[in-house]
Amino acid sequence: MDIDSHWLARRFAEHKPRQDDQRSPLQRDKARIMHSAAFRRLQAKTQVLGVGMNDFYRTRLTHSLEAAQIGTGIAAQLRRNSPEFAELIGSDNLIESLCLAHDLGHPPYGHGGEVALNYMMRDHGGFEGNGQTFRILTRLEPYTREYGMNLTRRTLLGILKYPVLMSALGSRAPRQGVDNFRQLKAEQWLPGKGVFDDDADLLSWVLEPFSDADRQLLTRTRSNPVGQQRAQFHSLDCSIMELADDIAYSVHDLEDAIVMGIVNYRSWRENVAEPIAGIDGTYLAGQMETIGKKLFSDEHHLRKDAIGTLVNAFVTHSRIVAQGKFESPLLSHHAVIEPAYAECLGYLKRFVLQYVIRKPEVQILEYKGQQIVMELFEAFASDPNRLLPRSTQKRWQAACEQGHSGHRVIADYISGMTDEFAARLHQNLFTPKSGNLAELHSPF
Repeated sequence: MDIDSHWLARRFAEHKPRQDDQRSPLQRDKARIMHSAAFRRLQAKTQVLGVGMNDFYRTRLTHSLEAAQIGTGIAAQLRRNSPEFAELIGSDNLIESLCLAHDLGHPPYGHGGEVALNYMMRDHGGFEGNGQTFRILTRLEPYTREYGMNLTRRTLLGILKYPVLMSALGSRAPRQGVDNFRQLKAEQWLPGKGVFDDDADLLSWVLEPFSDADRQLLTRTRSNPVGQQRAQFHSLDCSIMELADDIAYSVHDLEDAIVMGIVNYRSWRENVAEPIAGIDGTYLAGQMETIGKKLFSDEHHLRKDAIGTLVNAFVTHSRIVAQGKFESPLLSHHAVIEPAYAECLGYLKRFVLQYVIRKPEVQILEYKGQQIVMELFEAFASDPNRLLPRSTQKRWQAACEQGHSGHRVIADYISGMTDEFAARLHQNLFTPKSGNLAELHSPF
């Protein structure tokens, strides 16, 4: 397969002669992502800790920037370790684009907002942040009239962590809704991982160059430990982005938690340092005591040195392995972290999940955001032509006229909000003696 001829194509053929423009198609993709309104809004969306609680820790925007830096480091390491794959591995512009764009579809209030929208969309195709990212890139972001950012096929393939339609996924969610939003149990409404059926035509276009056998294998599904259905495979480019995301999430979110005093040295030693010290085949095993002392030091430069040591360990021990029985080289190879270091990263991920994300104080903020999102959705769905911004009203009417669910348009609108905008809008709608005549704006 000639990768360039197929994968640099755009869904809508563009004719934009620009004097002395020397950029490659993938450089243009990166520029479109960085200059998009969806990307800018990440600066006011929760990563783990609520936006506005402190000006130190990560937002979705800074997390995405850090993931992009890590992603290009992984790509450089893979080219060095496996020079035979150097031409296959995406350019730095491609890897940066994927990392910068990977969180565009996440709604306000983190996973609380995602669960809320999935619940409200339970009879209309569901909601999931990665599927929304794909929708923003291919349909919503107004770089073009109808084709979103109109990115190259290679970039769109790389962003597809779960290249399967939501209708192909089983659901563990209850059949019935709850009597009151406050009774909703988030773990019962975790979304499946896939592309919305509304965007089936876009997924088909991205996967078109693959053989029938490759497409069939690529859309196989599996269930993760908490019962969420997801695709079993994705592309080499996507695997690099996913590794970068995992490293950034596990290491940098840990740094935020330490500085904010959310985790302590004792829990770190018991749950991370001591288990890693017992793992054979990694130099981190002998470094954990030193790393821990630096992480919890009052000297910021020592903490940064420890963070750098951890990131470097995972980046420099990444490699390419074969996956599945695919014909296309873009699918038959996969980036992974060497087993001993993957085990180390797993301890970090579980530590952040247990002692940061699941901390009651953090979950209270998620729960609050969850309620805000569901109540906003209920209000807009009750009378869209009265409450939605005019541009969103037109999209809602057009969707209904075409036989689609207008609920998807409402989900698009709310998912594009920042945390602060959603909170202000909720206050205007539901708080007595609050509100103003400021014009609503639509993210798309």
